[in-house]
Amino acid sequence: METVVITGANRGIGLGLTRRYLEAGKRVVATCRDSSRPGELGTLASHESLRVFQLEVRDADSVSRLSSSLSGETVDVLINNAGVMGSPRQGIDEMDYEAWLEAFEVNTLAPFRLATALRANLQRSRRPRIVTLSSQMGALALESTGFYAYRSSKAAVNKVMQVMAADLEKDGIIACPVHPGWVRTEMGGAGADIGVAESVSGLFDLIETMTMAHSGRFWTWEGNEHPW
Repeated sequence: METVVITGANRGIGLGLTRRYLEAGKRVVATCRDSSRPGELGTLASHESLRVFQLEVRDADSVSRLSSSLSGETVDVLINNAGVMGSPRQGIDEMDYEAWLEAFEVNTLAPFRLATALRANLQRSRRPRIVTLSSQMGALALESTGFYAYRSSKAAVNKVMQVMAADLEKDGIIACPVHPGWVRTEMGGAGADIGVAESVSGLFDLIETMTMAHSGRFWTWEGNEHPW
């Protein structure tokens, strides 16, 4: 039975992925910032294949505690789902610089921190995968305006995953960023293109079929390659 670690699992896509992997008979390690207030994740707490951990992805000590708790265990899939959109003030005329730094801490540094902290666990797997939920808003091939903090943090994590894929190839670890679609969540808003269930279904199918040929490339939830 495979073990899947999912960050930011208490709502939206993270919660949807947690449900889907439990339905598929996987062991799930679900993390959220406040395990005493897990939201809808709490309704799944009785599932024998689910463990819920408190994790602040920006905090090195918090990540270290998670790593220690999983010491000696196999992790087959790490899904870096936790993310932030950033401040409403991230335009050319007004910028919240502290929030911009926070966006980089959560969206860019944290996936690297988690992946390296759980590297030994992933090395134990027969088909280890590191999947970071990114966004097409970080694609350099697409031109648009605004959301400087969010776009730049996602563009940066795309590069982080590309470089990590090259570093981890010798370990047989697949690493790649994936655009989950514009999803109707608290972050995506009510006017987004698709619902959580549709995004999760596509992400699950993609992750389950990943091979080393996927590593170091940018994908969409539909399984199509996205231009950088």
